[in-house]
Amino acid sequence: MTTTSSIDTREQAPANESLNTKHMRRILASSFIGSAIEYYDFLLYATAAAIVFGQVFFTDLGPGMAAFASFGTLAAGYVARPLGGAIFGHFGDRVGRKTVLIVSMMTMGVATTLIGLLPTTEQIGVIAPILLITLRVVQGLAVGGEWGGAMLMALEHSPDKKRGFAASFANMGAPAGALLATLAVSLFTLLPDGQFLAWGWRVPFLISIVLVTVGLVIRLKVSETPLFQQLEAKADSKKIPLTEVLTKHPKNLVLGIIAGTSVYTIAGMVTVWAVSYAVDAGADKTGVLNAKALAAFGMVITTMIGARLSDRFGRKPVMLTGVIAAAVCAFPILWLVDSGTVVGFTVAVVLGQALQGLIFGPFGAFTAELFPTRVRYTGASLSYQSASTFGAGFTPAIAAGLLVLGGGSLTLLGSVWIVAFIAAAVAILLTKEGRTQDLAGMK
Repeated sequence: MTTTSSIDTREQAPANESLNTKHMRRILASSFIGSAIEYYDFLLYATAAAIVFGQVFFTDLGPGMAAFASFGTLAAGYVARPLGGAIFGHFGDRVGRKTVLIVSMMTMGVATTLIGLLPTTEQIGVIAPILLITLRVVQGLAVGGEWGGAMLMALEHSPDKKRGFAASFANMGAPAGALLATLAVSLFTLLPDGQFLAWGWRVPFLISIVLVTVGLVIRLKVSETPLFQQLEAKADSKKIPLTEVLTKHPKNLVLGIIAGTSVYTIAGMVTVWAVSYAVDAGADKTGVLNAKALAAFGMVITTMIGARLSDRFGRKPVMLTGVIAAAVCAFPILWLVDSGTVVGFTVAVVLGQALQGLIFGPFGAFTAELFPTRVRYTGASLSYQSASTFGAGFTPAIAAGLLVLGGGSLTLLGSVWIVAFIAAAVAILLTKEGRTQDLAGMK
């Protein structure tokens, strides 16, 4: 009894409260920068899939089928993300958050750099798209382990009243990475089309090796989280994390996935499908990419705002506000994308990603607070990465298919979007508010 009481006392007054400000800032910077670099790599592929890969790796197909095939390779990375979350989450819950984050970043850097070096289909035939898909899967595995670890490094170091804000630094890294990726590709679209398709698109991928080196240097300087150190001291990590999540926390896992799908439905629609659709509708390619970059910058801000609000009012009220607003704005956003103008597309993507940030800001803390420390990396990663697969991974291809089924009309596409957000709202309502949850005391 004495030992248990002593442990409980340590948990109720965790070491994260006493961390000095300088170290906490380093941890938050590591979470943000590391996440931004990994998502630069991962989302760079999404931009290239929308405007490049169909013409480089699927040249034997018509424009429509080439776009579909290109989005299919994009989906392969998203399909791999839950597996990456399970694998990296297992080791993150067993050997520590820091070590796993370093391995995931190195894996991502190698895969992205190799994509930039791939020969085209004209040069080596069908092997080119096969290698492209293989490297995309490796990217998916790597990013599957990134978010959960980066988010937990910040959240498990932070004071309880600032968990939402701390966790959001990993979330802010995603749109920041998207911003960098979009700007990088946009810069090289200024080249003549022939040069851009021959070598210009490759340079942003090759830059990855430099960014990853910077990220590794930063990550090596941060410490393991206090909550994981307490877990190690208790020797409370003998079970297989994935098994425990699936058997003891299946409800929270499913609800987390459904809630998170709302975030990625917006991402798949406005940052991937809408880019391709707007360009095909007549919007200027460079203008569309600049609009996407502006929207990503705006999402960084609304992600921070959403996280701050969730620390004050709770995760559920803030996320529900974003989800309901996204459902209401579904058709207006689609109509703006359909306008065929850069102005219309800009308003659509800025609005869409602003709402995405409002939901995304609290989402890191929301998922972390669904699971105890011993399985938190696995549970949070599986929730988030599965949501990314169902939301962003399949949305561009599904949107293209629904457009065909609807005879070119946006009605069916918009209706399905609204249904997805209604499901997300129900899932959020069914979860327990986690803002006041004692993470160290969760069983």
